Amino acid sequence: MTSLNIGRNVLALREARGMTLTHLAREAGIGKGTLSEIESGKRNPTVETLYSLCAPLNVPLTALVGDAPGAVSEASGGMRTTLLSVRLNAAQTVEVFIIEIPHGGAHTSPGHGPGVIEHLLVTEGALQVGPVGRTVTVEAGNSFTWTSDDRHHYASPQGSGEGVLTIITPNP
Repeated sequence: MTSLNIGRNVLALREARGMTLTHLAREAGIGKGTLSEIESGKRNPTVETLYSLCAPLNVPLTALVGDAPGAVSEASGGMRTTLLSVRLNAAQTVEVFIIEIPHGGAHTSPGHGPGVIEHLLVTEGALQVGPVGRTVTVEAGNSFTWTSDDRHHYASPQGSGEGVLTIITPNP
């Protein structure tokens, strides 16, 4: 997905919700100029910036980037995600990803909005996940579920780790 397509998606979602540029920028915690450049396709947003836009727009990440299954993204700290599936129904959007974090890698994600739930099944190694300040270590074969309406953290302090991450976003 190109910066221009992402920008068009952000603009369309903002306008569909009757939000001004100033209002969305303030709610997302980003500069108005930054948001304007994203919407016009002049700036390629980071994954962190996109997630900060998801919460006030009340949409999953895939609504902004329009990714199809198989799309691979890199986040800060070396975290790599591969989108496996997106399912929409009247009540919610369910996104399923493979996540891979190298040894020592860590990524903090902004909140995704009210009612968003994440569920991680660790398939290899061990991952430290959950709300910032309340993370838990989950070993291969085990899982953990948390609400991701606030900042949350993913890390692999004990060697590389991998898992299946499901993000469930209630539809407005």
